[in-house]
Amino acid sequence: MKILVVEDEKELLSSIESYLKSEGFLCETTGDFNKALELIDIYEFDCLIVDLTLPSGNGLDIIRKLKSKNTNTGIIIISAKNALDDKLLGLELGSDDYLTKPFYLSELNARIKALMRRRNFNGSNIKIFGAISIDLNTHQVKIGSQELTLTKTEFDLLIYFSSNRNKVLTKEAIAEHLWGSNVDQADSFDFIYSHIKNLRKKITDSSGIDPIKTVYGLGYKFINNELT
Repeated sequence: MKILVVEDEKELLSSIESYLKSEGFLCETTGDFNKALELIDIYEFDCLIVDLTLPSGNGLDIIRKLKSKNTNTGIIIISAKNALDDKLLGLELGSDDYLTKPFYLSELNARIKALMRRRNFNGSNIKIFGAISIDLNTHQVKIGSQELTLTKTEFDLLIYFSSNRNKVLTKEAIAEHLWGSNVDQADSFDFIYSHIKNLRKKITDSSGIDPIKTVYGLGYKFINNELT
């Protein structure tokens, strides 16, 4: 899962980044209003964590910009302000949650996971796609009763594909989702082929039906429609 954190308090930003990375999230961070606008214009994120009070602008304007793109990015506001008007305006603009500083990082983590469950898995921790079951809390994946041993990248790929069922995902979009802006340094997307190949092989080796189909010239599509 790829997260953008916009926070101008350097110590808090560093703490959030370290904690979320330890939880397995891919984090992009900035304390600059204009840089945040640039990042959301170039890249797609699963979740935006944004402070309302920034030195060079208002976090609400970042939310407005993001919503104008009509993306499915989840939004969590973090702010020292506890004013009802700010909270209501943020929610009206399309934010999903609001945390007042100070807060525990474990609570932020729980809010992120709850947001992703609501958006991608209808509020459930466990989703089943045909014979494939995915547990978001334990990162356990099974084909029937047989557990798959997946790398972190393979698990992230499976979540990304299953959250975008029946959509064509380009190699560029997949690479960006997994590695964020660092993907700009890649010479090719050969590493994407390897990770997808390994994931598909582990599914079929466990007698599962491969739900990831190649769309030649475009990318890949997760087409297992047996969602429960």
